[in-house]
Amino acid sequence: MIVDRLPNAQHALVSEEKVTDYLLSVDHPSGRGKAEFFFNFGFRIQNWEEFADSLRSHCIRGEVVRTERTDYGVKYIVDGIIETPDGRNPYIRAIWQVDKGGDYPRIITARPIRRR
Repeated sequence: MIVDRLPNAQHALVSEEKVTDYLLSVDHPSGRGKAEFFFNFGFRIQNWEEFADSLRSHCIRGEVVRTERTDYGVKYIVDGIIETPDGRNPYIRAIWQVDKGGDYPRIITARPIRRR
């Protein structure tokens, strides 16, 4: 399957729990490094909606670089810049999934990567 944009990106789902309990959580074992990275660009847990909005914008503008079919649905790996509160706008990779039987992508994770 070859796509260059995330399907239904304008309806992408980013839950408060995914942001506050994982992506911006310094207490989460695999989220800690991600949280420190995103904090460095001005995101804050108390303003989690700002981060969620930036992730949604990223998935609309970013490029799908790979897709993977899984038992749970289709994963989309999206690369591009993310708009940040401090305006430095780093390049990140976000993984989204459209669950089987679903229509809208939901965020799985996001992390920094080097530009290609």
